Amino acid sequence: VARELQDSGLATLLLDLLTPEEEAEDLSTGHFRFDIPLLAKRLSDATTWASRELPALPVGYFGASTGAAAALVAAALHGRNVRAVVSRGGRPDLAGSALAHVEAPTLLIVGSRDPDVLRLNRGAMELLRCEKELSLIPGASHLFEEPGTLGEVARLAGAWFRRHLPASSASGRQRPLRAKSPHGVLPFKDRRDAGEILARGLLSYADREDVIVLALPRGGVPVAYEVAKRLHAPLDVFLVRKLGVPGQEEVAMGAIASGGIRVLTPRIMRELSIGAPELEAVTLAEQRELARRERAYRGRRPPLSVAGKTVILVDDGVATGSSMSAAVAAIRQLDPARIVVGVPVAPDPTARQLGEMADEVVCAARPEPFISVGQFYEDFPQTDDEEVRELLEAAARKEIAEHMERCSEWEQGEVPETFPSGV
Repeated sequence: VARELQDSGLATLLLDLLTPEEEAEDLSTGHFRFDIPLLAKRLSDATTWASRELPALPVGYFGASTGAAAALVAAALHGRNVRAVVSRGGRPDLAGSALAHVEAPTLLIVGSRDPDVLRLNRGAMELLRCEKELSLIPGASHLFEEPGTLGEVARLAGAWFRRHLPASSASGRQRPLRAKSPHGVLPFKDRRDAGEILARGLLSYADREDVIVLALPRGGVPVAYEVAKRLHAPLDVFLVRKLGVPGQEEVAMGAIASGGIRVLTPRIMRELSIGAPELEAVTLAEQRELARRERAYRGRRPPLSVAGKTVILVDDGVATGSSMSAAVAAIRQLDPARIVVGVPVAPDPTARQLGEMADEVVCAARPEPFISVGQFYEDFPQTDDEEVRELLEAAARKEIAEHMERCSEWEQGEVPETFPSGV
């Protein structure tokens, strides 16, 4: 396709949105290819770079499969700075709420022998508010492997781009492409900064012996560390692992969590005819990974007791809220006194949904449009296992130091009622 576009006078930049390590893992798990916020963030960064290197050239996106969803999310972020989008056999439905904010004229190309994807594209067409068109390639299946079908894709894409991309001007400079900042919302510098801001909304829980802070790994841990530090509360992690439908791992039929908790979605299991053997096989595999992460993050320290406590569940932000919802449901089974969800940023509908499950939701910002959590951070690198482990160890040391300071103030004969976790 790139060669055909070049032959028609259009410059091309080919991007691999996954690292070699991620691609190797994705071959067995399929996880990264469905991480649309990650793919869109990398495409957005590449767009900003390209506009700086080639300021005279207008920008269009061509994406296939889940890459098409990433292209639509990035197009929503960049607004009118992206002039056209073409999706080939794509999954525009995975762009979610971003579809309503795409301004670039969008062409959806689907094979006539790909009925499921055709249905999803028709649904996405109804959500797009920009200039749009759906083109059907007769005789083409999902990968367009039939003779002549991919050439027809290239022809349609080239015509769409030539129609909507203005001719470049060597002397003219386009405005640099930057992701739009939501009105009234300044991006957080990083997760630590977000934690400091979030903690201000949770100060009513400071210096209380019945409060604990639980972080959803991995990105939620740096945020929760700052929250726990300012509330003078113990910090721990609460792990949640999605139970993906076999062969459709992006669809969750339930989740497992720390403490041996399992939460199921009966409707999904009924609709997809998931039996007990399939459920147990997936559960066993996820339990192994959950146990591995428990050991990697916490070491020999026992988990904090939840029963009778006010639990503040923290993540670096939520989009759909699926992981946080599973965490709230799992924590509820451990008999806490109160569950508070604390996140720096979330779309208002998700925050409201979580408010129906938790006892309280504290959210520093509820911006619209909401595309992804990462768009509200200036620095949003992946959090690795080592950083999680170091922060948990630092929090444990700080808790012990504060407790020893209280010990030095005891009168002779006094006995403490509580001790730090793991001591």
